[in-house]
Amino acid sequence: MTGSPAGRGPVPSSPVDPIPTSRVVAWGLWDWGSSAFNAVILTFVFSVYLTDAVGADLPGSIGASTWLGWGLGVAGVLVAVFAPVSGQRADIGGHRRRSLGLWTVLTVLVMAGMFFVKDTPDWFWLGLALLAVGSVFSEFAWVANSAMLRQVSTPTSIGRVSAFGWALGYFGGIVLLLICYFGFIAPDVGWFGVTSTDGLNIRVVALMAAAWFLVFGLPVLFAVPEIPPRPGAPHVGFLASYRVLWRDLQALWRTDRRTVWFLAASALFRDGLAGIFTFGGILAVSVYGISSADVILFAVAANVISALGALVAGRLDDRLGPKTVIQFSLVGTLVAGVILMLVSGPTMFWIFGLVLCLFVGPAQSSARTFLARLTPAGHEGELFGLYATTGRAVSFLAPTLFGFFTFLFDADRAGIAGILIVLLLGLLALRPIESPPRASAPPALAEHQGA
Repeated sequence: MTGSPAGRGPVPSSPVDPIPTSRVVAWGLWDWGSSAFNAVILTFVFSVYLTDAVGADLPGSIGASTWLGWGLGVAGVLVAVFAPVSGQRADIGGHRRRSLGLWTVLTVLVMAGMFFVKDTPDWFWLGLALLAVGSVFSEFAWVANSAMLRQVSTPTSIGRVSAFGWALGYFGGIVLLLICYFGFIAPDVGWFGVTSTDGLNIRVVALMAAAWFLVFGLPVLFAVPEIPPRPGAPHVGFLASYRVLWRDLQALWRTDRRTVWFLAASALFRDGLAGIFTFGGILAVSVYGISSADVILFAVAANVISALGALVAGRLDDRLGPKTVIQFSLVGTLVAGVILMLVSGPTMFWIFGLVLCLFVGPAQSSARTFLARLTPAGHEGELFGLYATTGRAVSFLAPTLFGFFTFLFDADRAGIAGILIVLLLGLLALRPIESPPRASAPPALAEHQGA
């Protein structure tokens, strides 16, 4: 690409352009680092500390868990509204790498700020604000990182590369959780003499998670070149960006409706997959008799299995196409879920729960490659922003149906049916969508070339 500005690289890679291994590894390490926020802060450690310790004696009739749900709900709305335009502006201006760096650093700073949240109600609102803002920043960073996928892969390796990043995310979360658990959470006196006084052990874990993300999030900013600005695209103001977004969607609808349909279909099955992790721990304890301590062990095993499944499926993605992998994975998840509805006891949960997790990683990873293969060159940030938006738009389905079936049958086990229905709807919506070509250059959105 002789016309590219210095220090910038082409948006997609051609099938004959070799991708340096160091670039792929650096890109994957970002997933390894970002797991610090997703696993430690948002899911297993800080959010639990915020509701069970900091907000335990929160004054008023509204509990800490309710406030947490509302706070993250507001964050989800902000992601849905702003993610597509954030990605679009990075595409047009040619500053995707800069955007990734900005959102990553902001997420790290928010995580570091959690160190100041002591375990008294006075600090609850600061903790809630930091958690909500951090979830917005981390989602924007994920959009920018995913938009880089074609910069670190070729059309014949994109499945393996996506799976590599997804698997590193799983493994990174596991490693950091184990370090934090045995170093600071489980012992009465942890490393460096840290105790639980004033929640210091959890606050130190937040600092450690921030450092983890910073260290492993930096390499991609040096290894992956910046993209050139989108050719011929006008530089418009923030509000005008929504008009550009609408025109791009109209152009996609006219030229290749698969992209629009896939955004909708994937939103459904991604919500179902998220429901598995959201309610898996609750069901393990209330339905299958798993002890609270063993839930952590199952979470570690589940993440390992999901990562290994993603790695294996990545090769199948490149050979058979992402649609085949997603469909097979969703069918496998549905079968394992139906069996779980019929069995009882910890042993059966361990067996079929892990079988179910085997299919989760492949579906998530191949959904990313499906969209990447469909996305017009130079629109990756915009489309992955819409990917985040559509996911947020339907994120109420699995929790709502889970609660409905639990209420209807007065049994937690029945809630599994609600999650399976969402997965089935996603599978049915995906079936008529034609699979993208496995080894060709990305499509172009002709309406915006030179416009």
